[in-house]
Formats: sequence, structure tokens, C-alpha cells
Amino acid sequence: MSWEGWIIFALFWVVFVSTPGPNAVNCIQNGMAHGFKRSLWGVLGILTQATLFLLLSAAGVTALLAQAPEAFFWGKLIGAGFLVFLGVRGLLNAGKPVTPRHVSARSIYGRAFLIATINVKSVAGYFAAFTQFVQPDIPVWSQMWVIMPTALAITTLSYTSFTAIGAGLGRAAMGAVLNVWVRRVMALCFIVYGVLLGSSPVPGRV
Repeated sequence: MSWEGWIIFALFWVVFVSTPGPNAVNCIQNGMAHGFKRSLWGVLGILTQATLFLLLSAAGVTALLAQAPEAFFWGKLIGAGFLVFLGVRGLLNAGKPVTPRHVSARSIYGRAFLIATINVKSVAGYFAAFTQFVQPDIPVWSQMWVIMPTALAITTLSYTSFTAIGAGLGRAAMGAVLNVWVRRVMALCFIVYGVLLGSSPVPGRV
């Protein structure tokens, strides 16, 4: 990958991971509920998914998925249903007082990994990255030494920042009513993302 190509790829990835989506919402919620340090397990879950998707993309699995409308269709519906479920549960719990409770690092990690994995934005983004920025005349695995560190570093910075925003909101002296509305907005975001995910066109069916 040339220097100019790397710059363009890095800028693409900044936009890709910085655009608010389910991962960002989950990081903000984690920061508010569990504090910054403990919520970093959620960032680790996203990084695990990112590493997996980068490797699968390099192996051509993402391209194969994009060419399999039936698999994409059912995966899209499952992902949409899970996000809507999280949103509805968040709305129902928004008016309840927030009480300190222990949540295992495994739970924070697993939830973040699952949300990142079922997010159709991830499939589209990784597919776009590998069709637009990988040079076909150079072995893809040799290009991964540049692509992976760049993508993972930007991903870490982005979602750590979202987590810090959530932790800051959690420490702020917000009134009970404002806190309820913030939680409702976050829950509605999950529902909106789920609906958009469920209604997005499937490759091969448009």
C-alpha cells in the first residue's frame, strides 16, 4: 500500500468507526453504568470483533457473505431483533433508579462483541475497505501488516473516546429527570438502529 493509499484508508477508517452506531451507543452506556476503567472490557470486545473481521475479510469470507443473500438476510434479521430487544429493555428500565451492581468483565466483553458482530455496518465497512484499498497485484497478507495496525489503532482511539464520554456523563451531577431522558435516548437509538438494520436492502434482492 502506497503512502497516499494509506492516508486515504486511514481517513476512511476514521469516518467508519467515528460515525455513531450501535457500538458507540453501547460504549457510552457502558461508561455511564460501569465507569471508564471497567468499561474498557467493552472496547476489548469490539477490538476482538475487528481483528476477526479483518482476518476474515482478508481471507475473502466477507466478500462471500455479500454474495450470499439468504445468509445475509437471516443474519440481518437476527441482528435487528437483538438491537430492538436491547432498546425496548432500556426503555422499560429508563425510569428505574440506577443502583450500583456488579457486572462481570465477561458480560461487558461478550455484549460488546455480540453487538459489534451483528452490526451490518461492520460487514459493509470491511467489505468496502478490502474492495477499495487492497491492491490486487500485491499479496493481501503482506498488506495486512499495514492495514491491521492502522485499523485497530483508530478503532481503539474512537471507542475509548466514546467510553470516556459516557463515563464523564455518569460522573456529572445530572438530575434524575435528565438521566432518565438520556437513558431513553440511548434506548431509542438501539431501536432505530435495529429497524434500519432490518429494513436495509439485501445484496441480490434489490
